Amino acid sequence: MKILRFIILLLITGIWLYILDNRPKNIPFLSGVEALQSAPAFGHFFNPFGGFWANAEPKRVPKDLKIYAEKLKDKVEVIVDDRLVPHIFAKNDYDLYLAQGYITAKYRLWQMEFQTHFAGGRLSEIMGKNETILQLDRKHRRLGMVYAAEKLLEECKKDEETMTSLKAYTEGVNAYIKQLQPKDYPIEYKLLGYEPEQWTPLKTALMMKLMTLDLAFNTWDVETTNVLQKYGKDVIKELFNGFTPVQDPIIPAGTKYDFKKIAIPKTPKQISIPLSNQEGKTEDKRGTGSNNWVVGGEKSITGAPILANDPHLTLSLPSIWFEIQLSAPKINVYGATLPGAPGVVIGFNQDVAWGVTNVDSDVQDWYYMKWKDKSYTEYYHNKDWKKTTKRIEIIKIKGENDWIDTVYYTHNGPVVANENDVKFAQNFNFPANCALKWAGHEPSNELLTFMKLNKARNYEDYRKAIATYVAPAQNFIFCDNLGNIAITSNGKFPIKWKEQGKYILDGTNAEHDWSVERIPASQNPHIKNPERGFVSSANQFPVDTLYPYYLHWEFATYQRGKRINEKLTTMTKASVDSLRMLQNDDLNIMARDILPKIFKVLEKEKLELDEQNALTELKNWNFCFDASKIAPTIYEKYENNLKNAVFGDEFGIKGLRFPSDEKLRELILGGDSSRLAKWADNINTKDKKETTTEMILLAFQKSIKELIKEYGKKGEKWMWGKVRNSEIRHLMRLPAFAVPNLTSNGCFDCPNATSQYKGPSWRMVVAVGKTPKAYGIYPGGQSGNAGSHYYSNFVPQWQNGELAELLFLRNSTDKSSKITGKWKMSGRSN
Repeated sequence: MKILRFIILLLITGIWLYILDNRPKNIPFLSGVEALQSAPAFGHFFNPFGGFWANAEPKRVPKDLKIYAEKLKDKVEVIVDDRLVPHIFAKNDYDLYLAQGYITAKYRLWQMEFQTHFAGGRLSEIMGKNETILQLDRKHRRLGMVYAAEKLLEECKKDEETMTSLKAYTEGVNAYIKQLQPKDYPIEYKLLGYEPEQWTPLKTALMMKLMTLDLAFNTWDVETTNVLQKYGKDVIKELFNGFTPVQDPIIPAGTKYDFKKIAIPKTPKQISIPLSNQEGKTEDKRGTGSNNWVVGGEKSITGAPILANDPHLTLSLPSIWFEIQLSAPKINVYGATLPGAPGVVIGFNQDVAWGVTNVDSDVQDWYYMKWKDKSYTEYYHNKDWKKTTKRIEIIKIKGENDWIDTVYYTHNGPVVANENDVKFAQNFNFPANCALKWAGHEPSNELLTFMKLNKARNYEDYRKAIATYVAPAQNFIFCDNLGNIAITSNGKFPIKWKEQGKYILDGTNAEHDWSVERIPASQNPHIKNPERGFVSSANQFPVDTLYPYYLHWEFATYQRGKRINEKLTTMTKASVDSLRMLQNDDLNIMARDILPKIFKVLEKEKLELDEQNALTELKNWNFCFDASKIAPTIYEKYENNLKNAVFGDEFGIKGLRFPSDEKLRELILGGDSSRLAKWADNINTKDKKETTTEMILLAFQKSIKELIKEYGKKGEKWMWGKVRNSEIRHLMRLPAFAVPNLTSNGCFDCPNATSQYKGPSWRMVVAVGKTPKAYGIYPGGQSGNAGSHYYSNFVPQWQNGELAELLFLRNSTDKSSKITGKWKMSGRSN
């Protein structure tokens, strides 16, 4: 049945691609990699001997398989379980990572290569002439992605352990590619009409930098600068002013820091530079939320720590993660890996477990440049003219002439968009004529951190492992079977004056440059074995105002972090299942906070029948975003309209930005009603002064009218799951390879932080102890082949909030009914 479905879907995909290729050229279709325009080589694609038919796979996995990989030093055993998770047992590290590269490529080769083409600005090379794709390639070249990957690789070469793993992994991927016949190529190669190329360590470096770009590049600098220019410092101080009391920081509020701090640069008189012709975009730039926490033994039913982690990312197929167990004499680790990179990123071993969430510190700033002339060879800085470094970027375009792009690098970094390239800048929300200073360009070796974590045995090993980590900054959570729990907001943070980089900086002013000093790793926000018996993070403020260094002026809104902490505070005898349930918690704490006040206003007003029915629905609601309920849909619509009613007239202008949810909550619940009244008044109605009551009522009435217009009278179509309609999309946005129409609970601001295209990319719960017990799931499957049973077989469990038990083998002779195959790898063909 799976094979028949695959063949039908492939036929649909062929038609889809033909339509894409023959659509009117003046009609934009989709953005980014969605703009797939190059038609496949249909003759080869439909070839009955080597076309897409060859990609259908049976569900049964080979019980015995002999694999030849020339560079292996010794024999390797690969045990495959019933979830297609490989458990690799090698006699040395080199063979271990070589086998990891081979097995990962066996199931995810196209994904690995496509993502590195994407990161390196090489999509045009395989997808042909398309203006949108060309501009996407230009974006990554001009951001310095290849430059950043080269820096990472240079740093990796300084460490023998890292290079052993990189070289071995590369050999493994290439050993798999070498034995492939064209008929065996993953289906996407056939669709696009190209072949796999040799893997290199640079490709792995590009993979790492792609994750850095995704997690440590979310800037509001242009929009915040525009707000400052339009409304002044008083509005900034009131609505864009950083830490608020409602926040529940990662390091408990009130924590004192007894280290000797490094001197902080003095704040200059001028903190920004006026902009012109820099519109930015008014859009939702909220990052993807992630959660992690550990409860200590005193709170757990086992008497030992239990760790939970669920990083939330843009969901895709093939899946972001690949599950694996890696075992050699000095290592036995299980967890989620990034296809394309050696080692485990999030996981556990016999002694420890760890996980990560994004810190979202301010490690990217923009510097407005002054040029000597239009040659861009010299720029003014610190009362002197300095020379740029020119980097020529050659973008190959399939079937066309190369595109030659020139990027000018300053001491702060590349000028991403020249002053005459305003359209390009606006398309990607970059400020024109600005140099980019970004932690992603600094020399780093994040691979080494994960290698050391994979082999960690205790708390001291954990601290040593993360000490050299640079970017993307992560909240590294940890526990061991000795009972220790800890969390560190970790990265290589520049020492800045307060709010440095909140606005566009002056590229001529040396006082605006980053200090050469960095916060010492030992002084990064950190806590071990706190009295409250747990540690947690949900991308919120890492610290309160007592921490002496500036990390950023805003982080994720308060809802997820506060909800998680209130649940953990009252939790006793925590079990794996109770932590799983917290991962799936769908209560919206903002709704719980503000609706009682809203009800008091609306109850006094005369409402139409439809409005009264909607209000009754909200009043009977438990504030949980249950997919089968109507109230979440009403609330989501109302909160958006309420924000717009309060702030839209002032900040809904192109190039500006809205204040945070905390500020809306503060205005609604605050004791000073005049503050809310001030913002409730619409500045566009000069002859009328709107009241707070009018604003609350009109936003509610508008919401119900919009819902009726979109979905008809209140009924089944208003259910949250139907309205949100989540989807896991294919990397090339091929509808036939996607999983659409997913109905699941949760919302962006719940611990179960799901949205239409984003959500928990890997849920894991680990109970450490003499024998670790671990459970996990991700939305997809181990195989990258849409014709395989294992392409999306995890999705139903993930959708239902369930976890699969993870098979952790102590050695290759362990017995389990879950084992379905035992494969032999060797360096000799026998």
